Order: sequence, then C-alpha cells, then structure tokens
Amino acid sequence: MRATLFLVPAIAALALAGCGEAEPETDTETVEVPLEGGEAASELTPIEIGDSTPMAERVATIGLLNKRNNVSQDFEIRPGETIDEGQVIVRLEACERTAPYEFPQETGAFVQVDVLERGTDAHVRVFSGWLFKENPSLNVVEHPVYDVWVKDCAMSFPGDE
Repeated sequence: MRATLFLVPAIAALALAGCGEAEPETDTETVEVPLEGGEAASELTPIEIGDSTPMAERVATIGLLNKRNNVSQDFEIRPGETIDEGQVIVRLEACERTAPYEFPQETGAFVQVDVLERGTDAHVRVFSGWLFKENPSLNVVEHPVYDVWVKDCAMSFPGDE
C-alpha cells in the first residue's frame, strides 16, 4: 500500500508532463534572390530584398491652401522637385508610406515651405520637416496665409500588383 502511495504522484507528474502542447509546425517560404556572381541568398525579408520604390520614383500629393482667397490646390511632385506657386515655394525632399503588412498605416512627406512676405524681396523659410497624413496635428505648417499638408505618397512594395 505504501509503494502505491509513492507511485501515484510520480505517475500523475509523468501524465501531466505529456500534456504540454507541441510546437506547431511552421511552413516557412524560402525566397531565393540571385546575388552578384550567380549565387543565391535565402530567407530574406522584403526589407532586405529592397524592392520598394526608389525615392526618386515616388510621387507625393501635396495640398496647398491660400487662406486669403480660400483657393486649395493639389500638386503631384517627386522628391527633389519644387513647386513655385506665386508667393509660396514648396519643396519635397522625401515621402514614405508604411508597407501594407505593417500597422498602423502612415503616410508622410518631408517638405520645406518658403514664403515671400509682403514688403520683402526674398523668400523666407517658414517650415522644414515631416508632415503626416494620418496625424496632421503632429507637425503643422504655422503660417497666417498658407496651409500645406500631405495627401498621399505613391510607391510600391514587394508583392504589390
């Protein structure tokens, strides 16, 4: 009877040890990317492959509002290009969008805004920084006459059609 009392906890411990969940089998897909010299690298992430649109080929849509006459315009420009719209100059340095598989989805553009103020003969930089579509209050172009915001950044990612 005494031997039975000692065996019961040991048997229970062995039974509980076998109840653990086995690691699920993961079916990972290996991506073969040819490198220079004909060799191939495997298991690269989309970031490492580098198939997103190069900065020079991205297109940002920037909105410009003249508060004096309530005229709003949209411009499509590439990084490095400048829009000269009378008294305001908007230069796009970069635009980014998070990949479709990343959350939260965000769109941003690094812009510089120069304005020709009344009574001056040279443009003055009033803003230089990132503007975000989903969070426009994070960075604001503070000017009494002009408002500038980012509307989109057209670019592609690996796997996009």
